[in-house]
Amino acid sequence: MGLTTKMRQTFLKILHEELVPAMGCTEPIALAYAAAKAREILGKLPEHVVAECSGNIIKNVKCVFIPNSGNLRGISASVLMGLVAGNAQKKMEVLSDATEQDIEKVQELLSQHNYCEVRLLDSEIPLHIRIELFDAEDHVLVEVKHSHTNIVRIEKNGEVLFEDNSVTTKESDADYGMLTIKRIKEYADTVSLEEVQPLIDREISYNIKIAQEGLSGKYGLGLGKIILEVYPDSVLTRMKAYAAAGSEARMSGCELPVIINSGSGNQGMASSIPVIIYAQEKGFNKEILTRALVFSNLLTIFQKSYIGRLSAFCGAVSAGCASGAAVTYMEHGTLEQISMTIDNTLANIPGIICDGAKASCASKIVTSLEAAMMAHYLALRGRVYEPESGILQNQSDETISCVGLIGRDGMRQIDKEILKIMVK
Repeated sequence: MGLTTKMRQTFLKILHEELVPAMGCTEPIALAYAAAKAREILGKLPEHVVAECSGNIIKNVKCVFIPNSGNLRGISASVLMGLVAGNAQKKMEVLSDATEQDIEKVQELLSQHNYCEVRLLDSEIPLHIRIELFDAEDHVLVEVKHSHTNIVRIEKNGEVLFEDNSVTTKESDADYGMLTIKRIKEYADTVSLEEVQPLIDREISYNIKIAQEGLSGKYGLGLGKIILEVYPDSVLTRMKAYAAAGSEARMSGCELPVIINSGSGNQGMASSIPVIIYAQEKGFNKEILTRALVFSNLLTIFQKSYIGRLSAFCGAVSAGCASGAAVTYMEHGTLEQISMTIDNTLANIPGIICDGAKASCASKIVTSLEAAMMAHYLALRGRVYEPESGILQNQSDETISCVGLIGRDGMRQIDKEILKIMVK
C-alpha cells in the first residue's frame, strides 16, 4: 500500500514545522524568547527576574555564545537579552533586532547583584523553563515545556491569561507515528517538488552560508579549516569540514541564522550540509539533491521522535546517520541498502554523550559523519552487521526505536551526572 493523502499532508506539515530558521544555539534562544514574551505581558522592565531551568537547559546554555549579544553567554545573559532586546513575534530569531544600546543595558543589569536569579527546576521534562518577572505592582509568569517556543502557561498577578497542557511532547498535532523508513523514502521519491522546493532552497542557502563563514577559521578551534588543510582532499573531507565549520560558527555566536531540525541547529546542519556538499561534488542535479534532503530531514526527525528534543544522547549521531543514509539514497541505493547504512551507523556510535552545546559539538558531527559514510560504503557492498548483535534488531525501524529508548530513558541518570560535573 502506497502513501495516503493524509500521510503526504502530514509529512509536509512536519517538514514545515521542523525546518525553521533560528539564530544561535536554540536553548539560549528559548530562554530569550520566554523572557521577551514575559516582558511583553508586563509591559516594562521588571525590578527582579527569576529564571527556573531544567537540567538540560542549563547544560546547553552554559558554554555557548549568544548571537547579537557582544559575545555574552550564560543563562542570565540569555534571559536579559530577551527582556531588553527580544521581539517575541520573531520566535527563534527573537534577538535579530538587538542593538549596541541593548547590549550595554544588558551588561548594566548583569552587573547588578542577583537581578536575575537562576534556579534549577526540578522537572522530569528535559526542556522546561519558567520565567518570572517582579516589580512593586505586578508579577508575570511564562512557562515553556517540551519544545523551544511551546508556551503552556502565562500568568499576570495570579490570573491565568493562557494555559494549554494538551500537547505533551511537541507543539505540533501532526502524527509523527506515521513516519517509517519505507514511507520516508517513498515520500522523498514522489513528493511534488513545488511543495518542498522553497523550504529546501532556504535550507541550502542558510546552512551553506554559515558553513562558508565558519571556514574562515575564526570560530572555535577553526576545525573546519584545519580539516581542509591536513586531511587528504576528498568529498568526505569537504563534507566533514563544511559541517564542522557551520557548527563552530553557530556555537561561537555567529549571527547568521540556520535552518534547524528537531529543535537543533547542529542537527539541522549535520543532516543537510554533508548531503549538499556530496551532491555538488558528485554532480547530482537539483531534483536529486532536493529529494535527498527531504529524505535526510525526515529520517532525522523520525529518529529524534523517539529520543526527544533534549537528552544525554548526542543528536549529531541521528543527523549524521541520516546524512549517510541520504548519500546511499542519492547513489540509487535500494531500501535494503539504505537500511544497511542506518544499521551499520547505529551499530557503531550509539553511545556518544551530549555534554551541552559548545564548540566541540563540531567534532562530534565529524565523528558521526565518518561513521555514517563508512556505513554507506559497507552498505553499497552488501555488508551489514547481523540483527540481534548488540542492540540491532531485525528491522531498522526497530533499531531506531531501541536507540531512542536508550537515549530517552536509559541515559537519564547519565544526564544527571553530566549536569553535576558541569555545574560542580
